[in-house]
Amino acid sequence: MSEIRASKVLIIGYGEMGHAMQYLLDGRHEVSIWNRHPVGNLAPVVLEEAAADAAFVIYCVPVTPLAELATRVLPHLGAGSVSISVAKGLDASGRPAPRILTDVYANSRDFGVLYGPMIAEEIRAGRPAFAQVGVSRQAVFARIASLYAGSALSLAHSHDLHGIAWASVLKNIYAMLFGAADTLQLGDNVRGYLAVAALAEMQAIVTAAGGHAGTARQLAGLGDLVTTATSTGSHHHELGGQLVHGASDLHGEGIHTLAMVRTYGLVDETGYPLFALARQLVEQPSVAATAIAEFLRHPPLT
Repeated sequence: MSEIRASKVLIIGYGEMGHAMQYLLDGRHEVSIWNRHPVGNLAPVVLEEAAADAAFVIYCVPVTPLAELATRVLPHLGAGSVSISVAKGLDASGRPAPRILTDVYANSRDFGVLYGPMIAEEIRAGRPAFAQVGVSRQAVFARIASLYAGSALSLAHSHDLHGIAWASVLKNIYAMLFGAADTLQLGDNVRGYLAVAALAEMQAIVTAAGGHAGTARQLAGLGDLVTTATSTGSHHHELGGQLVHGASDLHGEGIHTLAMVRTYGLVDETGYPLFALARQLVEQPSVAATAIAEFLRHPPLT
């Protein structure tokens, strides 16, 4: 195997995924980290200076501030730099990460998006993780793959940036239903039904949104859905449980996504009963358990 060439990498954001990216790259690359709010154990970094010096910029932030940060960074990026986003969900304009970076970068810089089963805690524990890299050019994928070569993160190439972004958006919504069902102790049979029904709806919605047929069955879709829907540390699985206990004013990418879908009319919910059920739970948590029971009396079968 050829020697891995060290690169200068700027990680923007130091939440769980930013920390995980640092774990994957530290010791093999020269990593600097910028966070909006100073973190005690990190050396201070001037964002613009670090961006100008970096071969790779990794956005490990929620999708909401992505446009603002990308706009701030863009004038300082080197011509050969590659940006990578792990941001999931929809911003306040209803855009997923690939659309945001397409709008901001306007083909002036290369970028990719990274989605799949990669729980931050497991990455930091040295366990395997998997993701699809959404990027249009094979040469850019090769550069991103070389960045992570030798780490525990295995990467697959996808040309379907829009499709994998939507698959990643949707899995958080459906994962809440798994959490609700588990909290109600509905059993493994219901979990099996939810897996099939959720995947069918994800595939249809991804295709309607302009993604490729089959993308929802890959790592960014089915792979991440299974991970998020069954992991004991999954925030969205936990949200489902909180909903059936009647909790309101909850926060998460899936809940924000439902709001943006409604605001911009991005999904025709009449064709997706499980999606509509997830919305009902979020908007009427006081009747969540009753709504699930009623749904399961006559569940749509695929």
